[in-house]
Amino acid sequence: MSATNTGSAGGSSPKDIYTTVQQNADKILDTVKQSVPRYHQSVTNVQQEYVDACENMLRSSIMLQREFAHRAGFTTTVPDAALTMFDGVAEETVKAISVQNQVALATIDAAQQNIKTFNGNAKAFADLNKNILQSWISAFTAVRT
Repeated sequence: MSATNTGSAGGSSPKDIYTTVQQNADKILDTVKQSVPRYHQSVTNVQQEYVDACENMLRSSIMLQREFAHRAGFTTTVPDAALTMFDGVAEETVKAISVQNQVALATIDAAQQNIKTFNGNAKAFADLNKNILQSWISAFTAVRT
């Protein structure tokens, strides 16, 4: 039984099924590869917009509260102990964010390394199977001749 594609209308020449599958897989992978930079840019843009929005909201909120307190005649001074506490909370928050970022980046790096390892193992596995197949073919071919 032949593993060829008789082609579509228009009289195109028959193609090996594996050539057709490879061409289609390449076409799909090329499309995916072309979209990666766009996704990366979109995610980066969304992250930056989010950070900008948080910054704007925080600054606006502080400004509005400051203005209200000033106009209402409220005292806005606080004891040194409270200022020390606020500074400590901010410092610990910065440390926590830094650790979170380090963990997230290490996780991404580990995932990337795992994918590289899988890719190398898949290639080695394919090469091993190719050698086994060639050995079998050689053994059976030698018997027939």
